[in-house]
Amino acid sequence: MFSKSKINEPGPKQAEATPTAAPMASSAPAAPASDYKPSAPKAKPPASLLSSDLHITGNLKTSGDIQVEGTVEGDIRAHLLTVGETATIKGEVIADDVVVNGRVVGRVRGLKVRLTATARVEGDIIHKTIAIESGAHFEGSVQRQDDPLTPGGKKAMPAAAAAPAPSAAVKAATAAAKAES
Repeated sequence: MFSKSKINEPGPKQAEATPTAAPMASSAPAAPASDYKPSAPKAKPPASLLSSDLHITGNLKTSGDIQVEGTVEGDIRAHLLTVGETATIKGEVIADDVVVNGRVVGRVRGLKVRLTATARVEGDIIHKTIAIESGAHFEGSVQRQDDPLTPGGKKAMPAAAAAPAPSAAVKAATAAAKAES
C-alpha cells in the first residue's frame, strides 16, 4: 500500500545542493522588503487634559484636541476644545469644534459651537453652525460667518477697500499744504 521510492522522496543531495544557491537568491529580494516598512496612518493622539486643579496663565495652541477642566487665563487655539463643567476660560477661544460645558469669558470662534445646558458664556460667538441647549447662559452677540476662524471674517477685502479713506481733516490739511506751495 505504501511504498518508499526515490522518486517521491526528496533526496539529501538535492536539498544540500540547492540551499546554498536558493537562499542567496531569495534572501536578496527579501532583505530590502524587510527594510521597507509601509507607513501606517498614525493614530490620532488622545486629547490633552488640563485637570481641575490646574491653573494656566498664558496662551495655548495645538493642532490637536484639548479638554479643559481647570482654569485658563489666556487664549486657546485647538482643533477640538471641550470646556468641562468645572472649567473657566478667560480669553479668546478659537477651534474647529467647541463644546462648552463650563464658563468662558471672552470671544468664541468656531466652525461648530455647542453650548450645553451647564454652559456659561460671556462674550461674542462667531460660528458657522451653533447649537444652544436649554438652560445655557449666554450674554453677548452671535454672528454667523462662512470662515469664523479667520479674524477678517467671510472673505478678504480688496486692496482698494482695505485702505481707509482719508478723513476730512486730512483732506483739509493736504489742501492747505498745496495752497501754500
